[in-house]
Amino acid sequence: MPGPLPPALHAIDLDSIDGTVSIWLGPVGGPPVFTRDAEVTHYAASTMKVAVLVALHRAAERGDLALDDEIVVDNEFVSVLPGAGPFSIDPTDDNDEQVTGRMGETATLGWLGERMIVRSSNLATNLLIGVLGTDAVNAVWRDVGARHSRTDRGIEDVRARETGVTNLVTAADLAALLSAIADGTAASPASCAAILGILEAQEYREDIPAGLPPGTRVACKNGWVPNIRHGAAVIYPVHSPAYILVVCTTTTLEESAGADLVARIAAATFPE
Repeated sequence: MPGPLPPALHAIDLDSIDGTVSIWLGPVGGPPVFTRDAEVTHYAASTMKVAVLVALHRAAERGDLALDDEIVVDNEFVSVLPGAGPFSIDPTDDNDEQVTGRMGETATLGWLGERMIVRSSNLATNLLIGVLGTDAVNAVWRDVGARHSRTDRGIEDVRARETGVTNLVTAADLAALLSAIADGTAASPASCAAILGILEAQEYREDIPAGLPPGTRVACKNGWVPNIRHGAAVIYPVHSPAYILVVCTTTTLEESAGADLVARIAAATFPE
């Protein structure tokens, strides 16, 4: 069973926050040493991109595609809602000018997978979901033991979203996914090692990494939209075993305050 509240977390009054703060903390492979609302679903934001990356590497392992296969960088996608017609994202709102700058040109699937994580490119994500399909991504969730998480549509598939088709995660499910990557079972050991390397190259570091001592090795993915800030990480302290920390927040906090909250939780759970 999960243990008591880590002592340093007592300084953070989580109960006073308007909304839901979910936490899963524990060793790679579990069981958790502390949880808080870890089975509560949250809108996934960009954390679901980790499952897309695993699905991509699995497809390459099966021989369904190769990571150096090239596709055209287009911004028109087929909605998962039958008859809804095509949709696109706002390229000025994407996080990665390297991807949007290749519009009309080609890019490799492997490169798109990297940009989807290190710069959280929504365009790269939709391109890969278009190649893989949501069923392949949801198979990743099922195989790692996720109970509630689903990736059922691309980003900004507004017509599907309006009918309730969405992408969900829980802190516990993200922990299961990261544990399976860290222990080399989410895909082949070689693929998992490559995925960890991509997660370590994540450039958005305002939440969990910001709460860790400088230079701490961390493989992470975060996600944010208004009033939502999530961080999911494999953390490698120098003098302690690696562990998993996932924080999912759906609150009334603004973006910077949400990121700061996740960073403070990370700092409070880091072993001394």
